[in-house]
Amino acid sequence: MHKGRIILHIDLNCFYASVEQIYDPSLKGKPIAIAGNPKERRGIVITCSYEARKSGVYTTMNVGEARRKCPELIVLPPNFERYRAASKSFFGLLKEYSEILQPVSIDEGYIQLPIIEGQNVLEHVHGIQDRIWNELQLPCSIGIAPNKFLAKMASEMRKPMGITILRKRDVPSVLWPLNVKEMHGIGKSTAEKLKELGIQTIGELAAADEYTLKQKFGINGLRLKQKANGEDDRPVDPEAIYDTKSVGNSTTLSHDTTDRDELYKIMTTLSEKVAERLKAKKLAGVTVSIIIRTASWETYTRSKSVNNAIFSKEDIVEQAWNLFNKNWNEEPVRLLGVTISNVSDIKEMTQQLTFFDFEDHIKDEPIIKLVDQIEQKFGKGVILRGSDIVKPAGKHQANTSFSKDFWDDHL
Repeated sequence: MHKGRIILHIDLNCFYASVEQIYDPSLKGKPIAIAGNPKERRGIVITCSYEARKSGVYTTMNVGEARRKCPELIVLPPNFERYRAASKSFFGLLKEYSEILQPVSIDEGYIQLPIIEGQNVLEHVHGIQDRIWNELQLPCSIGIAPNKFLAKMASEMRKPMGITILRKRDVPSVLWPLNVKEMHGIGKSTAEKLKELGIQTIGELAAADEYTLKQKFGINGLRLKQKANGEDDRPVDPEAIYDTKSVGNSTTLSHDTTDRDELYKIMTTLSEKVAERLKAKKLAGVTVSIIIRTASWETYTRSKSVNNAIFSKEDIVEQAWNLFNKNWNEEPVRLLGVTISNVSDIKEMTQQLTFFDFEDHIKDEPIIKLVDQIEQKFGKGVILRGSDIVKPAGKHQANTSFSKDFWDDHL
């Protein structure tokens, strides 16, 4: 069905660090790390340059440990405004090559190239990589494959600035000898459960008994086996980034505390951030969850579902704080988190309104109705997400498609 697809997974290398080197060229060639609140206990490395990695520094490492491993390490706070601007330019450039583009995060995405006879794929992909470097000064690794899973695995194989082709017929020789921990979609917990079944390599997973996998992992067990065999029918979906299931925020406190006023302020700040993200995505949700980690590293979560989907800071903090008060055991708190899940489009949500909450809800209704009225008057789609505005095609748009026989004839 998808034999003719040519899918790229493009991953910007050390993205935050690369952007900082653009704004300050004196940082190029030096070991740098981006870390949140580097002077406080919670400072961890978000990303680091390859120069820092050579000294043993890695993402999620504590800043103090990173400095011990690399005394000359330059630690910078994150500048998300810069990163968002660079990301927008990156995806804007990619959109010149195909409308079938799926951002996965701020620094990576999938793109399905159109098919036309007689094109040299590898040469063309080198051209894309060159443009990203020459025009944006961003290094990237690219995986070329007939499906998303193989493209993702391929892009991880050569960093930085690598291009790797991974065909389905390469799977037995390239992927099967690898430990299952190297497989995209398998974390530490899943790898440990697979080990309990005697499965340690991707090849062993590819040959595993389907009934056993389904008993252990449900339907996901079958999907893991399919991917281990190089099979993945998922489309490159430009709208997938909006398919959010939950929106949350958490923070590690700079000091352990039992001060209720302080904890309430933190809960309010977290709720405000969650509300802002819900608003940006035009979402509302019916399940509120909190996470509490104590000074003794005991972690527990509590959830509550409400009748009416919520999205405002006031509603979120009210529900979250009630959950906290009912479940906190007075131990010093080290980390707090708030999440809204079971979300849906705010315009499509249905409320089981009661006499008592109708008056509050009706205050929000004009905003939702206003969008509907504008669309009714001027046409559906007159109000768009910013990311939906198509950038005019540039001079590089021509000759961006490839032969349907690419996988058989050119590789």
